[in-house]
Amino acid sequence: MAPVKWGIVSTARINQLFIAGARQIGDVEIAAVAGRDRARVEAHAAEHGIPRAYDSYEALCADPEIEAVYISLPNSMHVEWTIKALEAGKHVLCEKPLSRHTAEVERAFDVAEREGRLLMEAFMYRHNPQTRRVAELVAEGAIGRLRLIRAQFSFLASDPTNVRLSRELDGGALMDVGCYCVSGARLLAGEPQHAAGCQVLGGDGVDVVFAGTLAFPGEVLAHFDAGLALAGRDELEVVGDEGSLFLDDPWHCRRPVIEARRGATVERIELEAVDSYGLEAQNFSQAIRGEAEPLLGRADAIGQARAIEMLYASCWP
Repeated sequence: MAPVKWGIVSTARINQLFIAGARQIGDVEIAAVAGRDRARVEAHAAEHGIPRAYDSYEALCADPEIEAVYISLPNSMHVEWTIKALEAGKHVLCEKPLSRHTAEVERAFDVAEREGRLLMEAFMYRHNPQTRRVAELVAEGAIGRLRLIRAQFSFLASDPTNVRLSRELDGGALMDVGCYCVSGARLLAGEPQHAAGCQVLGGDGVDVVFAGTLAFPGEVLAHFDAGLALAGRDELEVVGDEGSLFLDDPWHCRRPVIEARRGATVERIELEAVDSYGLEAQNFSQAIRGEAEPLLGRADAIGQARAIEMLYASCWP
């Protein structure tokens, strides 16, 4: 198929991961990038070999050659620019989390359906074979009956100007890294019925440490912690009544190994390392061309927003 022409809305650091992954496949052409500072966006375009640089998001959305946009703006701007891009006739891959408000996610997908365009929330780890294999093992009964999910994701955000530490920009540990833990639990256990959270505040009033518990149908529990004020950690453990699965790199998927544990026996299931961002861009591009179904759609994005909303609503203090 002809490569899909993509534009990138923002000059965020995560762009380099998306661009590097997308360029490993033949279905994607990164044709333009937009920012609010001309010098910065031109430097970003030159650094990454992007032919067109726009000093406004509106200008990129008005480019008739751009078919799809990747939105990597701060969280508070996700829904606003997703809707503007959809109404400009673009398909949209929006970085996670699309929103912390269920109603906003529903509104964005309503616009996508009205405009006849695709919208997907960009949880890149969901596209990785490691993630798919974990879900298959649980479904096949490799650990017996699923009972418990434990997840963690954290790093130290030491720069006080980091957008993740801004309340106005919808920062916070749950929104930035904790949303992966929530997504992973939902993938394996379904949609939570109850939620409880505790947080430690920092930055200008965002959660810099967040611990949460989710209760799922079938008496399955999940507990997780996420942090912007903690040492770097990322783990996922899935526990059944006959065994467990342990992943030391569940979100980046750079070292894809699943440890299947039963008593004293540990089986290492090693998978080929594949770039998750490339797989994500490939899936969405193929969906645009009608050659695949988007891996993630309306139901998953609404479920994700609802779980985050439940956690914040229940949170202490």
